[in-house]
Amino acid sequence: MTGSVLVLMRAAAGALWAAGVAFSLPPWLREFAGAASGNADEPIDLTVSDLGVGTAVFLGVLGVVCAVQVLFGILILFGSNLARVSVMVLSVGSISGSFIGWWAYDQEITVGTTLITLSLDILVLLALSSRDAAAYARRPRRPRQRRRDRRRGAADAAEAV
Repeated sequence: MTGSVLVLMRAAAGALWAAGVAFSLPPWLREFAGAASGNADEPIDLTVSDLGVGTAVFLGVLGVVCAVQVLFGILILFGSNLARVSVMVLSVGSISGSFIGWWAYDQEITVGTTLITLSLDILVLLALSSRDAAAYARRPRRPRQRRRDRRRGAADAAEAV
């Protein structure tokens, strides 16, 4: 339960981060864009469209990512082991990307940049890798009945009375 709530919080934090980036690029992303273009002195008012990506495309891609995270959070809540493992792999990738950015590109990890999403990724990884989370995802479940079979069962029970 805790892991699914954290995944949903991570999706919300990702959406807020995407909105912040789309409408005003943070300094660490301006530095990265300057390094990619070969010009380290990028202007202060750099936007997403200056990177060669339209704002609608950027928000669309991150919207899909956030929607997938919400879907995974709901699936984890219902006990999907595949969703749990997928979220853990994605969290490891996100944490590794933040580390590489800090180590190789001297990107600061602050509240205004990636600290909130990074901390949520770490908490998600800790919550979903626990024994309780694995046991919850692997617990036996009753087989689902089809709606038609349930109606037949109710009709048979009514006839028996």
